[in-house]
Amino acid sequence: MKSMFKELHFQTEGRKVTYFNIKDKIDDFVSICGITEGILAVQTPHTTCSVIFEEMVHDFDENGDEYLQVDLNHQLEKIFPPQTAFNTEYNYPGPKHMAFAKADGDETYIQHPELLLNGPAHMKGSLLGASEVFVIHEGRLLTGSWGSIYFVDWDYNRPRERKCYLMIVGE
Repeated sequence: MKSMFKELHFQTEGRKVTYFNIKDKIDDFVSICGITEGILAVQTPHTTCSVIFEEMVHDFDENGDEYLQVDLNHQLEKIFPPQTAFNTEYNYPGPKHMAFAKADGDETYIQHPELLLNGPAHMKGSLLGASEVFVIHEGRLLTGSWGSIYFVDWDYNRPRERKCYLMIVGE
């Protein structure tokens, strides 16, 4: 049994939900590892991010966003509307969380507490999940001919550096 780990880094844009198609990076990792039979776990440590398995649809809107991603964002906003002010539709962030953020010493939150208005991003992350597991058979990831793997940052309050972990185990 053999295992290998890799960390991917992403710079998000802010101002909108950010999707990264990471399928090619994952295929390269599987190839380099030399594991022919095993599993691959893909996970984000961020509570406002998700790893999702979805079809790459080849069609983009005028902003360069894939149609399925635009549709997913639109439908999720019906469930979790944007949070534009404190103490409106969302209880989060509460006073203890605000105090924690300030005590943590992050000047960003001290000067701009509105950046903590990301309750909907946390809920989307919880709903869609932080990880996916994939089967590797005969040295290939079994995602079908249309399947892609995306890293998604739901928190559009500001640009950030994000990361994603890959762990492969097998023979």
